[in-house]
Amino acid sequence: MSTKYGGVDRSYDRSFGVKVTFALLHAIIVSICLWLAFGGFEWADPTRAKVLAAAAVLYFLRHLITLFVLLQRKVELGEGLGLTVFIAIFEIGFLLLGAGLLSGVEKPFGGWDWFGVALLLIGSCMNTGSELQRRAWKKLPGSKGRCYTGGLFGYSMHVNYLGDSILFTGWAILTASLWAFAIPALMTYLFITYHIPPLDEYLADRYGDEFKAYAAKTAKFLPFIY
Repeated sequence: MSTKYGGVDRSYDRSFGVKVTFALLHAIIVSICLWLAFGGFEWADPTRAKVLAAAAVLYFLRHLITLFVLLQRKVELGEGLGLTVFIAIFEIGFLLLGAGLLSGVEKPFGGWDWFGVALLLIGSCMNTGSELQRRAWKKLPGSKGRCYTGGLFGYSMHVNYLGDSILFTGWAILTASLWAFAIPALMTYLFITYHIPPLDEYLADRYGDEFKAYAAKTAKFLPFIY
């Protein structure tokens, strides 16, 4: 069986060197965010800049868990470098938008922002929490070679992707800029059209009828809608 699906090699490989490089590059990006938020710059909205820097730190911590605890497939250097560029764009870009680089005005932190914080935390828990549930189940003796359909994955086949869409929507809200919503919109579009189809193909090849039965009764992305 081929291990290449959607341009991603899904064969087992710890890829430790690539993961360390990826993590160090991400750490540099987060350091830039912290410098921009706490380095004494005279932003129009310094409070929002600090909140967005905190969001970048949270995402970095989750990224470490994903890289060194959850992700078991091969990670190629090109994939890591490409994602590093994308991370730099949204983490630094979100902070600059929220700091008022374009608007030049301070926007008071209000109820809509607290909703954004809630989405950020809920989405983060959905993504990492669902993956930790699957990891714990995979370690059980009777789970080898079987398709995981429990926990949060019982509500959505790709609940981890859904969690990312939710958290990035919350993150965009915290920028108080409509420009930021291009990121969660693009990510959701890519999840549905680019990432999910080849992943489903891989799972169908690997788990056969068990996956087909799971797919027949479970929402692919958003429960009750898709």
